[in-house]
Amino acid sequence: MNEASESLKTTPLHSLHLELKGKMVPFAGYDMPVQYPLGILKEHQHTRAKAGLFDVSHMGQVRLTGEDPAAALESLVPGDIKGLARGRMRYTLFLNEQGGILDDLMVTNAGDHLFLVVNAARKDHDVAHMRERLKGRAEVELLDDLALMALQGPEAAAVLGRFIPEAATMKFMSYLPATFDGIPVIITRSGYTGEDGYEISCDKSDAETIARALLAEDEVEAIGLGARDSLRLEAGLCLYGHDIDETTTPVEAGLEWALSKRRREEGGFPGYAIIKDQLANGAPRRRVGLQPEGRQPAREHTDVCDADGQKIGEVTSGGFGPTASAPVAMGYVDRAHAAVGTPVQLMVRGKPLAAKVAAMPFVPQRYYRG
Repeated sequence: MNEASESLKTTPLHSLHLELKGKMVPFAGYDMPVQYPLGILKEHQHTRAKAGLFDVSHMGQVRLTGEDPAAALESLVPGDIKGLARGRMRYTLFLNEQGGILDDLMVTNAGDHLFLVVNAARKDHDVAHMRERLKGRAEVELLDDLALMALQGPEAAAVLGRFIPEAATMKFMSYLPATFDGIPVIITRSGYTGEDGYEISCDKSDAETIARALLAEDEVEAIGLGARDSLRLEAGLCLYGHDIDETTTPVEAGLEWALSKRRREEGGFPGYAIIKDQLANGAPRRRVGLQPEGRQPAREHTDVCDADGQKIGEVTSGGFGPTASAPVAMGYVDRAHAAVGTPVQLMVRGKPLAAKVAAMPFVPQRYYRG
């Protein structure tokens, strides 16, 4: 391990990544595998066709308790948390007073507490934010003793069902306490690849046992961060710090669906006045899909220009979509140019590349909706 990597944190599966010859890179303060010998392209294709196992233990798992943790959390997010049924989960957003997104997260009603999963790079911020803003109303516990894995792909249900039969019939966006070969686990069914998929939370001491058992199944391969990124880009899903951040509102980001109807009417969350106005009158810019012509991809920070060469926005994520068999990107453009089919120019290496505003996702999705 070199001097630079010595300061990085590691997950409970770090030694397994090295054994599997993962190419390790710094990510959100952790030493993480960007790919394995299979390579990013084949890892992406394998997940779309069968099942991929991802280490996401760097993400933050948080327990929120108190007299009414749902009501407390609603003071920070625009989602309907009080209406969330036991065993169900919801995507929502921490917002600032300008309506900007501090982080995106998953919230699960676990019965006697709320179970939250937040982004790795934001977990310390999120925990401090909740402890400060919810003081006296809820207790916030960062669950550092837990690991987290994601099993994604069309064959994920069949694979996990061999170890936990009831997992195969779980509803989309649901939660299940279970045992995996006698090991206590928490299973959720959501995913961030545009595929059917599961998240498996367990004690960090059990993570390697579970990972090895899953990897021993014929359908499963270890998948790194590179394919995780290309999979979510094809699915048109936001990555915090790239496609959404403190300067973007949910309306600008096209995340209106995360603003629950009751909360739109009642408010009571940060930035409500700004978001209410944007819902009624439109936001000044919008996140859109971008489809370049030809085979050359447009990367993050590429300028987006109109037909006259005037800058109208910027690419926030871009690359080659293996399943789409074409370059794909997303970014923000002025509202007047946000309609699907609008011709634009992407300034790649100082030269204009013809493109158009495109609908997302870029490939058919197989989210399980049972």
